[in-house]
Amino acid sequence: MTYQDALDFLYPLHRFGIKPGLDVVRSLLDHLGSPERRLGLVIHIAGTNGKGTVAAALASIFQASGKKTALYTSPHLVDFSERMRINGEPIPGERVACYCSQLKERAADTPYTFFEATTAIAFAWFADEQVDVSIIETGMGGRLDATNILDPAYAVITSIGLDHTDWLGETRALIAEEKAAIIKKGCRVFTAVSDPEAFQPISWVAGLHEVLLFVAGQDAVWSVLCAEAGALQLDLRTASGYYPALKAPLSGSFHASNVALAVMVAEDAGVAPASIYAGLEQLLRTGYRARLEKIGVHPAVLLDVSHNSDGMRQTVNAIADFRSAYRAVHVILGLASDKDAVSVIRELTRLDCDFYPVNIPSERSVPAEQLALLCVDEGNEAKVFKTGGEALGYLREYSKPDDLILVTGSFYLAGEIIASGC
Repeated sequence: MTYQDALDFLYPLHRFGIKPGLDVVRSLLDHLGSPERRLGLVIHIAGTNGKGTVAAALASIFQASGKKTALYTSPHLVDFSERMRINGEPIPGERVACYCSQLKERAADTPYTFFEATTAIAFAWFADEQVDVSIIETGMGGRLDATNILDPAYAVITSIGLDHTDWLGETRALIAEEKAAIIKKGCRVFTAVSDPEAFQPISWVAGLHEVLLFVAGQDAVWSVLCAEAGALQLDLRTASGYYPALKAPLSGSFHASNVALAVMVAEDAGVAPASIYAGLEQLLRTGYRARLEKIGVHPAVLLDVSHNSDGMRQTVNAIADFRSAYRAVHVILGLASDKDAVSVIRELTRLDCDFYPVNIPSERSVPAEQLALLCVDEGNEAKVFKTGGEALGYLREYSKPDDLILVTGSFYLAGEIIASGC
């Protein structure tokens, strides 16, 4: 089996959709020799927004400390192999093919989803490579997520917002309860959740398992020194140390809580301050991309994957800090059909922008024409394009040098832009 054969085997598994539960992934992992038991120090991360940032920050910090560090995130932007990395390097195609050959033996007896197969491949590779640390991001939720087969040393819950409500519940309390299920007896829990409705279930589950709970904003406090596009600097004080002038290549002061969580976990795990500083500064080597990433100048172009109202609120707040530096803001927007499009558009409208709705390369795309009507209903101007690449090409030609172009709304859209070389 070649790498392309493996992808041809994996991608059709999307037809099984989402099947919450752990029985199938447990069967797959048993078939691969129970690799989930051989992942070194395991850090399991859940949250509505921010979990990818915390995961990348921790991976870079542990790598800077000399640990062989595995990182599992989703979705990918361009190539499947981006989902699993060791010391920043994605899994080789031949290894994907090898594990798919083994999993294919189970396909007839045990139908499984794309994410279940992907999780099994990642864990098998990490175990076979004898990693020291595994940083694992949940796919969706927590309780019935395929990654919840783990018994982590650390459980991290970044934030709670209203996303995937059809699966996780329609209130922050219900969603928090689902995500808090990654907390296991014997682990240590870190969260940046402050909303009382969402915090209560996390606190309750931590108490149920009699584990320690640490809260960013209480057990660690910070002050932001600088927040520009691609540059965040802050002073951070934890219960055990003081970290002046921490630097990370992140856009937006809202990332301060994510940085704080990563530092708190790393510090608790015994990582030295020098490695924390170095790891944060080198965060991009983990493959972290498209979180208000600056990919062009004159006009400036920011690429972002915010895709729900809470995430978009943070994105807009971040841009608001430097909005006055630009004559006009143009938003290329693509969304999946399971998102609250009106809420997302209302957040973006605060930027006093015009909209360029596009289709995203997914069968779940909101049609660009429909998205345009929603933009107009909210009092905005909108010009439809078929793809993000077409919209970006048009804006790069006709915008002024001191304009800002924001491409946002979807991992699929960001992946399209990166793949096109725009």
